Amino acid sequence: MTDDRTTSATDSSSAASATTSATTTDGFPPASPTPSVHPVPSVPSLHDPEALRRRALDALLRARARTATLTDSVDDGELTARHSPLMSPLVWDLAHIGNQEEQWLLRAVGGRQPLRPEIDGLYDAFEHPRAARPSLPLLAPAEARTYASDVRGRALDILEGAPLHEGGRPLERAGFAFGMVAQHEQQHDETMLITHQLRSGPAALTAPAPPAPTDAHTLPAEVLVPGGPFTMGTSAEPWALDNERPAHQREVAAFHLDTAPVTCGAYQRFIEDGGYTDPRWWAPEGWAMVREHGLTAPLFWHRDAGQWLRRRFGVTEPVPEDEPVLHVSWYEADAYARWAGRRLPTESEWEKAARHDPATGRSLRYPWGDTDPTPEQANLGQRHLRPARAGAYPAGRAPSGAGQLIGDVWEWTSSDFLPYPGFVAFPYREYSEVFFGPGHKVLRGGSFAVDQVACRGTFRNWDLPVRRQIFSGFRTARDA
Repeated sequence: MTDDRTTSATDSSSAASATTSATTTDGFPPASPTPSVHPVPSVPSLHDPEALRRRALDALLRARARTATLTDSVDDGELTARHSPLMSPLVWDLAHIGNQEEQWLLRAVGGRQPLRPEIDGLYDAFEHPRAARPSLPLLAPAEARTYASDVRGRALDILEGAPLHEGGRPLERAGFAFGMVAQHEQQHDETMLITHQLRSGPAALTAPAPPAPTDAHTLPAEVLVPGGPFTMGTSAEPWALDNERPAHQREVAAFHLDTAPVTCGAYQRFIEDGGYTDPRWWAPEGWAMVREHGLTAPLFWHRDAGQWLRRRFGVTEPVPEDEPVLHVSWYEADAYARWAGRRLPTESEWEKAARHDPATGRSLRYPWGDTDPTPEQANLGQRHLRPARAGAYPAGRAPSGAGQLIGDVWEWTSSDFLPYPGFVAFPYREYSEVFFGPGHKVLRGGSFAVDQVACRGTFRNWDLPVRRQIFSGFRTARDA
């Protein structure tokens, strides 16, 4: 495991480690995407390079604007400080973003000579664990900004002339490398937002509250997802990453799923019923974690004068009972589900509830359909700096009736992170393949900290079951 597996981003992306399988007929992106009876209007045709170019440009610019917000909101001392042993200094992330963009877009796609080859090792996550990074001779904030800006200008020049056509090189086809780099930067933006949450001191970021639910009081507590086959994964999404591929059939038995993620109020009842003091609900490793660290509540919660409070981006506030619970580990989610007489959904169950449309038999790109997310459908992109209350975003609900499956909180599933049948590593093994196995659990759905470019119905996140600093929550299921 790389120590940077705190969100779906891995920091091990290096053009030098690209797999040779990328050029085989079984590599991805496929030369001919799986045909669909229904068009996917938000994904430009592979025959329309200019539309793909505009899409890539928008994704890159949106990511860089967010990076600037996260790094310009604090002074140089904050950028170079170690705010937590769990995280890198913010300035490391800033230069790492530029270095990965240089390696993939300038060198691998553009064939340019390296700008700063001497810093490649400094920003290799496999070479330097987070705890060691503050002691490295990192680029100073001004130098890191200049470097990232210089790389970006050259990358946009390359994008302007890149062919992006269907029959091109796998890295260029459909603008994949540009989409991958935009996803990588947004994943690091989420990592930097986690660092903002962990830092001490007053708030450096602000955002409006998310929209309130309009019909939460009439929603059922759970929905029934009928049994049967569905198509899991994708072979058609141009910028889907290797672990999302290929599309394949899965058979899922009927099950019930929570309509919304588990709320803070529901989780408080687990705490008040002795949830953290009763080993019956915990996996052995989880119980050992509780005992070793004296856990009594989700991360950032504390009790004061009979009230639960939390610290959120530098502000201490009462824990909102109707908001999805946040900053819980897989062990805590699993223990709650056992206490409630339920279980965590499998990854297949989660995806079927989120994507399968019984009326057409299709698997949709998103719960609401095939179009890219809008602010009315999902809480994404650091727009609100918190999850919306349970029952919000009615326009984003799936055909199953479940809501808030995209955005708000990453949702733990019961599944280990494993490859799909026919998996091919592309463009480097270290993005997914080295993490496969029982050590990592899958999270789905994204959070309020995720940008739409790095969040879709097939997107897979994974992390160690002990992780609590990530923007993670969960919902529960039961057999039908």
